[in-house]
Amino acid sequence: MNIGIDGNEANVEKHVGVSVYTLELLKHFAKFKQEGVTFTIFLRNEPKICMPKEHDGFTYEVIPAKVLWSQIFLPFHLLFRSDIDVFFAPAHYAPRFLKQPVIVTIHDLSYVKYPKEFLKKDLYKLNNWTKYSVMKALKIIAVSKTTKKDILNTFQLSEEDVTVVYNGFSRTNISSNISNDVLIQYKLNPKKYLLYVGTLQPRKNVPTLIEAFKEFRKQQSEFKLVLVGKKGWLFDKIYAKVKELNLEEHVIFTGFETDEALTTLYKNAFCFVLPSFYEGFGIPILEAMSAGCPVVTSHASSLPEIGGEACLYFDPNDKNDLLEKLEKLTSDSKLYSTLITEGKKRVKEFSWSKCAEETLSLLVNATKIDQ
Repeated sequence: MNIGIDGNEANVEKHVGVSVYTLELLKHFAKFKQEGVTFTIFLRNEPKICMPKEHDGFTYEVIPAKVLWSQIFLPFHLLFRSDIDVFFAPAHYAPRFLKQPVIVTIHDLSYVKYPKEFLKKDLYKLNNWTKYSVMKALKIIAVSKTTKKDILNTFQLSEEDVTVVYNGFSRTNISSNISNDVLIQYKLNPKKYLLYVGTLQPRKNVPTLIEAFKEFRKQQSEFKLVLVGKKGWLFDKIYAKVKELNLEEHVIFTGFETDEALTTLYKNAFCFVLPSFYEGFGIPILEAMSAGCPVVTSHASSLPEIGGEACLYFDPNDKNDLLEKLEKLTSDSKLYSTLITEGKKRVKEFSWSKCAEETLSLLVNATKIDQ
């Protein structure tokens, strides 16, 4: 059988989130050897150097188009193809009007829960194109049980329509290159700062972290708070909160950081804090665990599901609960060490090879299901 895949999310310069997911799956599919199974990866641009090399069972096909690629140009091309047995859409949007069975991955439904965080044109696509993809799909992959529950509640589907396949994780996601340049740049002392990594937007709940940090500094005045991530919708309210609490000298906004810099920040942070109200999976907590950084995160959405027993959890609506957990970490060295140990164990439960194998099983069996 020949499996068609939308590979555009992987074919980019910087890989985060869904682009990491797509690239990792393609890497594993490119290594897959089974007689009678081949892959055709459809792209709108020529494959970049990061993409797996072609071979007899793994080939690229470029269909040029700047807009409406998955809605018009790819479907029109596939209309005349009889050699594609199943199509895989790894990021919400399935091509229109396909005669082949489709399997689609839904990473989260944040656009349903927090619609104001999206531009109108993006929100329109997410609402309408995702709905079409979900209703068209033979099978839907959810990256967590939380995401599956959200899908079932939003689209009124049956349990058997959605299969949970967890994202993978590998230590290669945390670069092995260690340099103290980023610590020098921001005047950071090892183990004397709290770290947050993620987009600066309302559902990430960063103001609660800032308010808790303000109280935390009353006992730990040498600490700083480092916020890594791009500016999202309403990020100005986060800056305003820092100014309101007179924390300009103690809260550092780094923007996007390289993998090497991020590795250093994780490894030298006192702890990593993710206060989000909603996450479809929460890959940063695995990144922190892999780097030996204790994790304090909110007891919300998929985070307890991914973090298991390897995190300290708090109520995202209660800054005092977060403060209590931070203070507990500073006073309980045994707990601190236990979180590091358990975190490194937890990370091993997530692998891209397992993710690829389970995804491939669904794809290979799709034609049987469709009969």
